[in-house]
Amino acid sequence: MKLSAIKALVAAVQEGSLRAAARKVELSQPALSKVIRELELELGVALLERTTRGVAPTAQGRALYEHSLKALREFDEAVNEIRQLDGDMVGDLHIGAVPMAVMLLVPETLRTFSQAFPSVRVRLSEELYIAQLQRLRAGEVDLMLGGVPADLPRGEYVVERLARTTMVPTVRKGSPLLGCRRLAELQDAKWVYTGANGDEGYARQWFEAHGLKAPRVGAFANSTLALLSLVASGDCVGLMPHQIAAHEMVRSAISVIPTEEPGLNLEIAALIRRDVAARPLIRHLVSHLYRAAHQLNLQQV
Repeated sequence: MKLSAIKALVAAVQEGSLRAAARKVELSQPALSKVIRELELELGVALLERTTRGVAPTAQGRALYEHSLKALREFDEAVNEIRQLDGDMVGDLHIGAVPMAVMLLVPETLRTFSQAFPSVRVRLSEELYIAQLQRLRAGEVDLMLGGVPADLPRGEYVVERLARTTMVPTVRKGSPLLGCRRLAELQDAKWVYTGANGDEGYARQWFEAHGLKAPRVGAFANSTLALLSLVASGDCVGLMPHQIAAHEMVRSAISVIPTEEPGLNLEIAALIRRDVAARPLIRHLVSHLYRAAHQLNLQQV
């Protein structure tokens, strides 16, 4: 099975057209059709079927396509790793991060990392914890930034513990809820949950840690922007890192509720797939994460 044939099949499935696929792999359409036909003869099955819109994979073609994507990604990663070991820092990094990590660590990390390695392409995905962990397990992201779950299986990932923060309750400027001093007084308020449902979220953790029933859900947010927007423009309460709440761009629209109970303490870490943890580019990224975390930790002193 030739690498050129695999690339031709992948292009055909992704483009849905033999003509477009031929342009993508820089072959003539007859040459691409011949390569794919030879692959079908080698395997003894049809991989593509013609439709009114172009081509689509058969069940066998879909299976080969999905495995081929992984193989091509691993091949590219191997080539990049060899170049990195030789001192040529190129390649791609895909970082998954929960909203808290996006707010606190990502901006400074990417600023310094991109200056040091301008040829490295970094992709950032902001999602909730469960979705990010699933993507990390599937190999769709190289590294995940977020809290360290208590039920994380031992030995599954390399865990780089970076920083601690305190999540504090926030509301829009001038909200009547600013007069509350006890957590119990906020139980009937509408809260923004950064989770997929009411069974998740930092608000639930905080209330239950103080022996209180979780507050009611006012809205769900799965991004930093959504959290800030919902708190600043509505009547919802939201937990956010105290460093963000104190930022000059945020405090003009959002205020912290000074509750007697201390805020929710959280640890931020990088979870890294063990198969990529030793790669030079990953280690450089981790060092920049530690640098950003050091600045964050100094803000808490």
